[in-house]
Amino acid sequence: MFIQTEATPNPATLKFLPGASVAQEGVWDLRSPDEAGVSPLAQALFSIEGVSGVFLGSDFISVTKSEGDWQNLKPAILGAIMEHFLSGRPVLADGASASGQTSAEQFAPEDAETVEAIKDLLETRVRPAVAGDGGDIVFRGFKDGVVYLQMKGACSGCPSSTATLKRGIQNLICHFLPQVKSVEEV
Repeated sequence: MFIQTEATPNPATLKFLPGASVAQEGVWDLRSPDEAGVSPLAQALFSIEGVSGVFLGSDFISVTKSEGDWQNLKPAILGAIMEHFLSGRPVLADGASASGQTSAEQFAPEDAETVEAIKDLLETRVRPAVAGDGGDIVFRGFKDGVVYLQMKGACSGCPSSTATLKRGIQNLICHFLPQVKSVEEV
């Protein structure tokens, strides 16, 4: 088994591509060993000292470190990923549901058409690019011309996430939807 690794814009996060499906439904942003119970793979990764976050995408795993050097952490992470996939065990535990990973969206009913247009732009133009960097972006709300988004995976806590939000995503959404005034992270 060959596992590719890619750097992300977040120096504390590396992206691992096992060449196999990872999360079949949705994405999973696990920020502590307590949250890792939904995934045997995440549990194995959190058992490595220095791992502070695991993000499971459709075909990739982003691992965030709290301490240590990638030169020392990377072999242990690669070993845990390889061992997991070669064992044939599922990535997600039985009964794991992506619904536990979602939060309620907040917007007024009269803004439903604008919200659908925002979600369409996010899904078709933003999420693929963000996934390429090992993360995800989720719509959380729209009020008074402000779009509220949540950054996940490698994008959460990334030094360039503010620039991505303001210069990239905000400019894109405002270009197509003049009723949007700004984009904020929640």
